[in-house]
Amino acid sequence: MTSKLFKDSIVIGFALFAMFFGAGNLIFPPFLGNSVGDQFVPALFGFLLTGVGLPLLGILACSRAEGSFEKIASRVGPRFAMVSTAILILALGPVIAIPRTASTTYELGIVTLFPSANSLITTVVFFAVCLFFVLKPTSIVDAIGKFLTPVLLIVLISIVVKGIFMPIGDIAPLGIEGTFVSSFKEGYQTMDAIAAMIFGSIVLASVQSKGYKDHKDISKVIMMAGMIAVLGLAIIYGGLMYLGAQTSGLEHVSFTRTQLVMYIVKEVFGSFGTIFLSISAILACLTTAIALLSASAEFFTKLFKGRVPYVANAIILTVISVLMATNDVDSIVALAGPALDVIYPLVIVLIVLTLMGRLVKSDRVVAWTVYVTLVVSLLTTLVPMMNISSLTALMTYLPLHAAGLGWMIPAIFTFILATVLTKSTK
Repeated sequence: MTSKLFKDSIVIGFALFAMFFGAGNLIFPPFLGNSVGDQFVPALFGFLLTGVGLPLLGILACSRAEGSFEKIASRVGPRFAMVSTAILILALGPVIAIPRTASTTYELGIVTLFPSANSLITTVVFFAVCLFFVLKPTSIVDAIGKFLTPVLLIVLISIVVKGIFMPIGDIAPLGIEGTFVSSFKEGYQTMDAIAAMIFGSIVLASVQSKGYKDHKDISKVIMMAGMIAVLGLAIIYGGLMYLGAQTSGLEHVSFTRTQLVMYIVKEVFGSFGTIFLSISAILACLTTAIALLSASAEFFTKLFKGRVPYVANAIILTVISVLMATNDVDSIVALAGPALDVIYPLVIVLIVLTLMGRLVKSDRVVAWTVYVTLVVSLLTTLVPMMNISSLTALMTYLPLHAAGLGWMIPAIFTFILATVLTKSTK
């Protein structure tokens, strides 16, 4: 391994870490640790699989498809590629991720600094600032983002280290079962796997800009960079989950996700720590929202072939984001759950089939596997919400249904059957 390849991998690895790491994702590991108590180890593995491992696989899959999720999805069909990409952009943009940054800004930042602040006014001001920078791009936002990531990282590592050597409290045995599977699904909420599929082209372009042309060298750099990013995320997420588990023994105390983060920071670093984290979280959420809003507006401008201009798209998406952000963080997380339960199985299947390479005999195999996954995911998600007892009972016959993974066995069976039929046809 050359020194250049090693240095480039480190640089791109930190950039990749910054891409996945966001203040909005800080709220999930502590809350999960608090809810599982002494079962935080299996919970951590489940969370890291979807919150960290899957994004890495997504980046590797995109590198095989020239950085494009649309190219991966086009194996199912051009219309599916267009619709699925639009859905991912909407989820990563104005429907889930962007509103969550605004609500997190209010709950994790503004309330700490200004307890009597009005949430609606704060949200409108937040998105007004976002829209200003989206319509008038400037290097200031990039500079803030590059500065904030290492600062937040240092602060969080300090909190984790101090929390390990000076525990907040004792980890309580809560008697929770099935923590691995529930935490596996909780990892969906980070939405980093979706981000990996959409922003894979950025990573690939970054590697190629450093002079790498050979596919093997590109794969080596992306793999090493991915491992660096994964290690950083695993340390932060694991540490925060451990600190959350230390609060599991608190009796008669109920926290929201953001309240728990602030409680932990205050216990470890006092009031100064909460003020510092609040300011950092506000700026980090703001830069994240600006980047996501800009990317979403650009996508829909291209999708509509310029018939709806960039400015109009940006304004429309901002209005949608404002409406969604009127909910608090926990409400947005709850609303996102069913949508992610449908989206993530598709993303997982497309990533796995792409990484399988030549083992996938034809695009027909991909199409059948993806569509069966989609149908089963829709049924297992929507049927319980419809309260139709007969259909709900029928869903329970699916293997792994109780674990929330009822789509998995049908997807595997369909892949095998479609592969066999494809071979016999040939």
